[in-house]
Amino acid sequence: MNKNIIRKPNNEKLGNIYLKICQIGEGSYGKVYKAENKVNGEFVALKKMKLESEKEGFPLTAMREIKLLQSLHHPNIVQLLEIMIEKDSYYIISEYMEHDLTGVLNNKLVNYNISQIKCLSLQLLDGLKYLHSKGILHRDLKGSNLLLNNKGQLKLTDFGLARDTHARVRSLDYTNRVITLWYRPPELLLGSTKYGSEVDMWSAGCIILEFFLRKAAFRGENELSQLDIIWNTCGTPTSENWPTVTENPWYSFLKPKDFIPRKLRSKYENVLTKEALNLIDNFLKLNPKSRPSAVEAMNSPFFINEEPLPCQPENLPIIEGDWHEYDTKMKKK
Repeated sequence: MNKNIIRKPNNEKLGNIYLKICQIGEGSYGKVYKAENKVNGEFVALKKMKLESEKEGFPLTAMREIKLLQSLHHPNIVQLLEIMIEKDSYYIISEYMEHDLTGVLNNKLVNYNISQIKCLSLQLLDGLKYLHSKGILHRDLKGSNLLLNNKGQLKLTDFGLARDTHARVRSLDYTNRVITLWYRPPELLLGSTKYGSEVDMWSAGCIILEFFLRKAAFRGENELSQLDIIWNTCGTPTSENWPTVTENPWYSFLKPKDFIPRKLRSKYENVLTKEALNLIDNFLKLNPKSRPSAVEAMNSPFFINEEPLPCQPENLPIIEGDWHEYDTKMKKK
């Protein structure tokens, strides 16, 4: 790990360098704040994480996330600036982005056209292409983890659940308790612990569909209802559309009682363009092996041939104010 980006309490305190402005996020890990660097006036994001016990030392999960962030350098990945360690907590400090996708889609003044949706979708896929080429699975793609700024850039953030598949033998099992429920693919809901980048591609398909719908497509309340919602749109698994489905650990007691045909195309044909429908249909295949890679998706007719073509990031709308999922939740309370 690069020690140059780490500041410890005996050097300088966070409050001497950064002025917290407001909270912009919250999760099981801790809280995220918008802050201003007192030295240069730049805005940053402060992700505050608790140190459970000094005796246990620096948390392994934190070490993993920081190490990953240090190794990532791409226009569509949020940039890590430094780490600050205090007595009972530490801060991951990264570049500030004015919005996240969930916040923006809740802003009724923002209406993306097809060309702009393609531009944002391409940036998401370009970030995934980079991660997957390095053997990294994000494992928590969702609207609030896609950040946007007023330069038209989209960047992936929150690598707390990410894993470097190159760092271990692929035959070893992973946890299936990853990916926020609405974006979790059926193989994880059926208990699979052997998977690869195809889990991120399901999530990407859900997000690109969300650009059109302005809300999540599969909004389950628990794992069982999530599976039911997926079956009702994508059909139930069979030996034809998913030959290895019975290998999933929980399939025997979670398998659907009745056959349901796939209705995805008829459900969304009036919402999506022809090539958007083809692409989403491929992303949301039940069989993980049938889903396209990020590279294959970027080369699909939706981006390459179908008019209108993707706009440039600078042609995306400038959105006044700061729009984050956290703000939306607070306003609803």
